[in-house]
Amino acid sequence: MSELTFELVDGRKVTVDVRSALNGGYAGRSQDDVAAHVAELAELGVPAPSTTPCLYPVAPYLVSQADTVPAQHGHTSGEAEWAMIVTDDDVLLTVACDHTDRDLEVHGVAWSKQAAPDVVGRQAWRLSAVADRLDSLTLTAWVGDGASWTEIQRGTLAELLTPQYWLDVLRRRNLLAPGTVLLSGTIPMHPGVDQFASAWRVELGDPATGAVIRCQYTVERLPEPVA
Repeated sequence: MSELTFELVDGRKVTVDVRSALNGGYAGRSQDDVAAHVAELAELGVPAPSTTPCLYPVAPYLVSQADTVPAQHGHTSGEAEWAMIVTDDDVLLTVACDHTDRDLEVHGVAWSKQAAPDVVGRQAWRLSAVADRLDSLTLTAWVGDGASWTEIQRGTLAELLTPQYWLDVLRRRNLLAPGTVLLSGTIPMHPGVDQFASAWRVELGDPATGAVIRCQYTVERLPEPVA
């Protein structure tokens, strides 16, 4: 189990023990966006899913607010997403980056989700506080090399299935309980940008207020195994 602490707009801090974690996949509202994401992954050798959207349960300890993500090789990368956190008395919304082992993903998306963490922000909004403008919230990601950043994803939450959609899914599956964390699935990447970077930064922005929630981490290669 993983413990997360979020700072809210009013300065209050909320601590959550993660008891259930799920990753949405192929979750665009537009079938064109879903097809684009399937094509992105197909270039990496990942077979297309038999149905969309998908929902992948992952180990709760994989949800993290870490600044560093260890990787066994150079073919891992992130995905810009939002995350929904169910607390004892509320639902929070924050930014997330679903880091994934792309080599393992070729053999099974569900397996690859277990091989790298879901990094989430340290700040959050109450879902009810932004419910009237969810579609206008922005999601942007950059990849870095230690010296500069290059934008790799940009869109709005209007491109993804809504938090309410996933709340209904959780309710039907008896997973709508305190400690549940769900990541939304991602938006298309810009073509021609190398996703296998040494750092990722993702921002969830609210144009109405100018507020931004971000997460950022470096990717560090593990030593070669002795075997």
